[in-house]
Amino acid sequence: MILFNQTKMVIAILIGIAPLLGGCFSAAVGTGAWIATATSEERGLKSSASDLAIRTRITGLWIDQNEALLTRVDIAISEGRVLLTGRVPNQQQRLDAVRLTWRASGVKEVINEIQVSETEGVSGFARDTWISAQLKTSLALDKKVNSINYSIDTVGGTVYLMGIAGSPSELARVRNHARQIKYVRRIVNYVVMKTDIKRKARGPNKK
Repeated sequence: MILFNQTKMVIAILIGIAPLLGGCFSAAVGTGAWIATATSEERGLKSSASDLAIRTRITGLWIDQNEALLTRVDIAISEGRVLLTGRVPNQQQRLDAVRLTWRASGVKEVINEIQVSETEGVSGFARDTWISAQLKTSLALDKKVNSINYSIDTVGGTVYLMGIAGSPSELARVRNHARQIKYVRRIVNYVVMKTDIKRKARGPNKK
């Protein structure tokens, strides 16, 4: 009964943001796939829906105030913790991204990893995309890693990890996979442990 009620709440949230996801059919298909994925994540269905709603609010604020942020800054969210990565041309855009993110309802923490610098061009973007793809593939193939719980972004050869690890040994495997990928310069970890007391302080997220 609890899961049924949570599912109804999640669907209600998704219906509310469906217009931002595209046409009715694609939104419906996307919603079904999203629910199937969210129920398998450590953060749970309710928390996954909350994070999706937060992302929608942040995106809306950026569109209203500074559309350039959408193409320059990436967003990763886990249980209300928001990680911002990417490159912007000046300090003002960096400040705008953080300021507007904090204005979004539901945000509990903002981790600012936005760099103020010019992009590395098409080749740099392609290399970072390749690194992220390689790591995601490696994690998906590792039976000792629950890859669905991790968010990965790469900027200038720096790999940013976000999410929830089942154990220290699992996180160690994730980091080791990243180290073995060509062009990786460093790894920045914002993953929390499944048993971390900070998660309880933010409130339980039951599946």
